Parts: sequence; structure tokens; C-alpha cells
Amino acid sequence: MERFDPVNAEALPIMDCRQVRDFDSWAIQTMGIPGVVLMENAGRAAAEWIIERLGGRKNSLVAIFCGIGNNGGDGFVIARHLANVGMEVRIFICGDSSRIKGDARINLDIIRRIGLWVQELDVIDSARMDQVVKKESYALIVDALFGTGLTGPVRNGYDRLIEALNAQAAPIVSVDIPSGLDCDTGQPLGAAIRAESTVTFVAVKKGFASNPDSLQFTGRIGVASIGIAPDWKK
Repeated sequence: MERFDPVNAEALPIMDCRQVRDFDSWAIQTMGIPGVVLMENAGRAAAEWIIERLGGRKNSLVAIFCGIGNNGGDGFVIARHLANVGMEVRIFICGDSSRIKGDARINLDIIRRIGLWVQELDVIDSARMDQVVKKESYALIVDALFGTGLTGPVRNGYDRLIEALNAQAAPIVSVDIPSGLDCDTGQPLGAAIRAESTVTFVAVKKGFASNPDSLQFTGRIGVASIGIAPDWKK
């Protein structure tokens, strides 16, 4: 895991949203690495960061808030690896779980088969949502809601969810990018997670490097490998 130093930003590869998509496509279609393998590598790396953050303490209670796309899929992988080392996980699917497809669905099915605690959270029901978010005292919260592909303001209850998570005492670790932050500008798209740290994949996102204000949302940044790296020094 590489640590991003804003003072020496050029020491690591930097990618914008389009380059991230192109790299994933190249890894899968040209190099032949299945997307589910890339997701496994990403989620395991993020889980290792979280385990280190918690000092490897078994029985730590971790809440993982997952969207219905691949960012949520990373969250499902993280949950499995945290459970494997004895941590207690609460997985909240923030949206209609029937819409989860592909690699994310594979990993959701796995955590359900092994009996991890999973609950679907209706983000429109603000009273219920607030009750769930504040229900327990978590050692750490994982933000796996939205990835780099977010293009417009967070709406439809997700803005309230983000605000509720930001109000918690527990530190937040964001997966790839804080939910609600624009990948290319580093500006919030309305509500945005304020993370203690962010585990991003493959490369530093353009907005992290170009906008110093983004650090108030990302916190410390680790750059994790997904099993294949860009040849960025050409």
C-alpha cells in the first residue's frame, strides 16, 4: 500500500475518471483478469488497511454501508475479510438489493451464504434510517456507497445518509473515493463523506492531487494495488 503525499503528488500515478474506466476495461478485456478478481484484490487491500487502523482488535464492531454498484461490491469483500479475522460486521445495503448485478452480486451472495449480518436500508425512510445509523457504537464505519463514476449531486435520501454518517463519532474509511466527491475536481457534489482516511485503487484520483481542499473529505490516502498496475512512467 502506497501512501499519498500531497507535497510530492507526482510520485504516484494520477488518473481521472475516464482513465480509471479505461484501465479497468483494459485489465479485464485485454489482460483477461476477471472483474471479480480485481474486486477481490481491491476489497482485500482495503480490509488490510482497516485491520491495521483498528490494531487488529478482534470483536471490533464495523458498519459497512454499501451501494448497489461495484463500490458496494468492494464493501462486501471487505466485510468477508474483516469477519475472517474475528471482527463483527454490520452490512447495510443502501438501495434495492435486487438491482445488484455482476461481480457485486457474486460477492453479496457469498456473504449471505456464510451467514454475515446483512440488512437492506431504505434511505428514503429518514426516521428509520437515522435510527439504524445511530443504533450502535461502531469502532469504524466503511463508506462503500458511490465510486468514481458519480456525476451529479447526491439525492433521493443518500444526501441525508451521508450527513448522518458524518455526524457519527466513529471514524470513516472511504472505499476508492469518499461518496459524493467528484473524482476529477475534488469538489463535493452536494453532500459528501468526510473520511478519516481513503483507500483508493490503482492510482491517485485527479481531484485528490489537483485540489488541496479535497483532503478535508479524503483524510489520509492509501493507494492499493488491484493485482495489475498502469505503466505510468513511460
